[in-house]
Amino acid sequence: MAGPIEQFAIKPIVQINIGGVDLSFTNASAYMVLTVVIASAFLLIATSKHLVVPGRLQSSAELLYEFVAKALRDNAGEEGMRFFPFVFSLFMFILVANMIGMFPYAFTVTAQIIVTFGLAALVFITVTLCGIYKHGFGFLGLFKPVGVPAILAPIIIPIEIISYLSRPISHSVRLFAVMLAGHITLKVFAGFVVSLGGWVRWA
Repeated sequence: MAGPIEQFAIKPIVQINIGGVDLSFTNASAYMVLTVVIASAFLLIATSKHLVVPGRLQSSAELLYEFVAKALRDNAGEEGMRFFPFVFSLFMFILVANMIGMFPYAFTVTAQIIVTFGLAALVFITVTLCGIYKHGFGFLGLFKPVGVPAILAPIIIPIEIISYLSRPISHSVRLFAVMLAGHITLKVFAGFVVSLGGWVRWA
């Protein structure tokens, strides 16, 4: 029986090597493409009829839309809604990828640290560039919280900088670790069930 870690192994489907750089199309690439296709197809089909009284698919799409919109408004205000397409795209990608990973023998994209780090880095870079574009050097005031005495600034500012720069790592590890541990646990329990079934049959 395959070990619980083998389900996360990245295997090349189409070998591509350019200038010594491995650009092979792997099972991870295939499942990311599948995730985008399923998410896009669901939203296109669900919203194609524009019904006043929505059906099940349109209701599901509208619920997802309102959930993300409300969360974004609550955390970033109305100005934050300009980032709604970006946030909603990330939400749908992660949601669909996690749901695909629940099927037996499916590859779990979000259990790969490089994928979750890529998503977290994309968010981090976007937020940082937008903050600098809007506030200029005033963006650096983020690292000195309001009300902090000047005498504590040499201590607080480095801590805030390290905390800010570590966000992509902490966010990526959080999703990666949850998906990895969860699927390993399911695999182990499934192995127990199979072993128990064989023991009961021969008992």
